[in-house]
Order: sequence, then structure tokens, then C-alpha cells
Amino acid sequence: MTTTGFTDPRPVYARATEQAAALVGTVRPERLDGPTPCAEFDVRALLSHMVGGTRRIAVVGEGGDGLAVEPVAEGVGDEEWAAAYDEVRVRALKAWESDERMTAPVRVPWGEVPGHAALSGYVMEIVTHTWDLAEAVGHPHELDPELAEFALAIARRVLPDSAPRDAGTPFGAIREVPEGAGPYERLAAWLGRAPLSRA
Repeated sequence: MTTTGFTDPRPVYARATEQAAALVGTVRPERLDGPTPCAEFDVRALLSHMVGGTRRIAVVGEGGDGLAVEPVAEGVGDEEWAAAYDEVRVRALKAWESDERMTAPVRVPWGEVPGHAALSGYVMEIVTHTWDLAEAVGHPHELDPELAEFALAIARRVLPDSAPRDAGTPFGAIREVPEGAGPYERLAAWLGRAPLSRA
């Protein structure tokens, strides 16, 4: 759906969180200490970041100070990640229901932006972390390519290839991908991620 001058990210965000929730629901406790394409996160830490980051954008949508919310989730038991993510994603969807939130200025880690731009950035984040998690747990579900295409368009806009990737950027250098690579491979490569080695 296109609103005045921008594409409404809410339907895409809802689909992205549904996809993430389905994948989180497949994670067994014995996988939690395994590696992910994010070198700083094992599976447990990635799930914590997904829950915490979703809580942060929920608080932003509710009109609060999202920057005061650490993007981590403490005290979640090994069997509780699916419930924790589902609870916070429902909260986020409710927080962004109002059309007025789309144009109201909000503060996110990369600056003060209109609500639609903030939520679009969090589409990129959750879609990327869903791929990270899928890599970590062996791709039990096929991922929606349209979500990756949306996230890649956002990534190219906010992190153009001309922009430096330094210590202050939470993404590595752009990686080359083979011709014919799918949208998730292209998204991961744009954000400096590589598939896990299965050797």
C-alpha cells in the first residue's frame, strides 16, 4: 500500500515478523549455543537481540524512547524464545497501527526520521536476522523472497556502496555474490554477511 509519498511498511513488517516467529518456533534448546553468520552472536544471543530489538521498535511506536531500551532480552528460558518473540512482535504491530505514526518523527539508533522510515529499517533488521537464524539452524523453512527484496532496497538506500563501513557501522564490507544469487544471498552480501560453512 502506498501512502502519501512513501510505501507503508506495516504490512511488510507484519509478514516479516510472522516469518521470524515461525522460524524461532523451530529452534531447539540444543541449538542455542551454535554459531550464526553474526560473529558476535551465537543462536541464543541472536534470539535475545531479535526479541530486544523488536521491543525497542515497539516502544518507539508507542511514543517512548526506544534508545533507552537495550536491544537484548534477559531472563528468557531455553524453551521460551518462541513465546517471548511472539509476545513482543504482537506489541510492536499494535504500537504501529495508527496512520499518524507513519509521519511522526521518531528517534532510532541512526537518527531522527519519520515513523515509516524507522519501521522500514526494522523490516531490514528482522528480515536479515531471520536469514541469520535460518543459516544457523539449517533452513527448516523456505523464506519469503519478497521480504528480502524489500529489505535489500532499504539496505541499498541507507547503506549505499559509497558509504564507508567502519567500526561505527554494525555491518561488514559488501561481499561479492555469484551471478543468479537469490534475494537473501544478495541481502546478506550487501550487509557483509557470509553463509555458515557446512564443512
